[in-house]
Amino acid sequence: MTSPLFRTKKVEQSIRDTEEPEHALKKSLSALDLTVFGVGVIIGTGIFVLTGTVAKDNAGPATALAFVVAGVVCALAALCYAEFASTVPVAGSAYTFSYASLGELPAWIIGWDLVLEFALGTAVVAVGWSGYIQSLMENAGWEMPAALGSREGSDVFGFDILAAVLVLVLTGILVLGMKLSARVTSVVVAIKVTVVLVVIIAGAFFITADNYDPFIPESQPVPAGESLDSPLIQLMFGWAPANFGVMGIFTAASVVFFAFIGFDIVATAAEETRNPQRDMPRGILGSLFICTVLYVLVSLVVTGMQHYSELSVDAPLADAFKATGHPWFAGFISFGAAVGLTTVCMILLLGQTRVFFAMSRDGLLPTFFSRVHPRFRTPHRPTILLGVVIAVLAGFTPLNELAALVNIGTLFAFVIVAISVIILRRTRPDLHRAFRTPWVPVLPIVSVGASLWLMLNLPAETWVRFGIWMAIGIVVYFLYSRTHSRMAREKDTSPAPPAS
Repeated sequence: MTSPLFRTKKVEQSIRDTEEPEHALKKSLSALDLTVFGVGVIIGTGIFVLTGTVAKDNAGPATALAFVVAGVVCALAALCYAEFASTVPVAGSAYTFSYASLGELPAWIIGWDLVLEFALGTAVVAVGWSGYIQSLMENAGWEMPAALGSREGSDVFGFDILAAVLVLVLTGILVLGMKLSARVTSVVVAIKVTVVLVVIIAGAFFITADNYDPFIPESQPVPAGESLDSPLIQLMFGWAPANFGVMGIFTAASVVFFAFIGFDIVATAAEETRNPQRDMPRGILGSLFICTVLYVLVSLVVTGMQHYSELSVDAPLADAFKATGHPWFAGFISFGAAVGLTTVCMILLLGQTRVFFAMSRDGLLPTFFSRVHPRFRTPHRPTILLGVVIAVLAGFTPLNELAALVNIGTLFAFVIVAISVIILRRTRPDLHRAFRTPWVPVLPIVSVGASLWLMLNLPAETWVRFGIWMAIGIVVYFLYSRTHSRMAREKDTSPAPPAS
């Protein structure tokens, strides 16, 4: 007899749940909308900041190859996401996929993980957006009062009003409907991509070939650490990664990988897509390909404009233009970063609310949050609740130390989805799959290995915090979700088998 902890929810039942009037979301998104969402959430501070950091500290001009390696790792996971999102077009992303393959408890664990990942991600991005806006205001001669400014590195008690207001405004847009959200995102993404393309094209005229010599600098070993700030792999095996050289490319890949976080959020909008079987794979893979190309080109430009050893860590692109005598681009890039972070914040909030909505519809969270708005057909209750909570979190809390939790949460979701593809292929070979992940089970296994490798390169302190959050989730499951689960209630009310 199957344990109640690992009872699976049939794919057909998940799809039927989406057709119930009080739970039905409006289907309004196309493949273009999904691609725009993906590009909108992936391109953020990573392209403006991480490029210089890893070039100076880890890989030199070979940072372009590090972006390729990280893009390949994400592509492995994206192929698995594409199969699931087209086969099970239901809100919830990795949570819904694991419920159909691994069972209820694993689904709860990944759902609890995604709640943390998206909530902290939204708050972190909102704080970063506030910093860029305050910088632009200072350039114009305006300065925010200390009590209403950013909390990052501040000893003054106060509230980051700009970060909180951004989250609340985006919450209102999401409540009003997905099509409005898609239109706002399209406009902002167009501005952001234009800024990136201008940087690439303009920067190409200031490239000096000597700055690429050597393209792969000589390897430099890194001493192993012994504190919780050190990568887990160092504490477990005493192995320390190298900077520069061939191994430095892989070290840099583990850092720039986090510039790709977000394409998985496209899968959370599967239920609101008009033709998910066709459009979900296009949106997921298309947005990832576009962003990988842009990242590689930006890294080649910035390391060609200025020698990698001289790049700044805080604003490498802006400072590279200053070094070539074109300071005007610094403000232009800051403007592009501020605009870009707006869509990152909104789409992270979108993913958060859809996972929360799906868990509520299954009874693992209070069903009060699974009712959609009668007019806008959006999950307005969880959207408003989470928007207010995240606005307060972003306003009061400096989140730089918690940002790594977003990374480990994403990689953990990648592992679960890859494993789920293998299991569902064996347990439900009869399912119609509009898109099939190639080379199963080899490709998903490689995806699991690549994700675990990057997880091991995260600080041990991040693992400890992640473990604490997961432990809290297990307690919540056994105290509430296990007995309130919709599947548990349906089993309790089903007729008993006739006595022999």
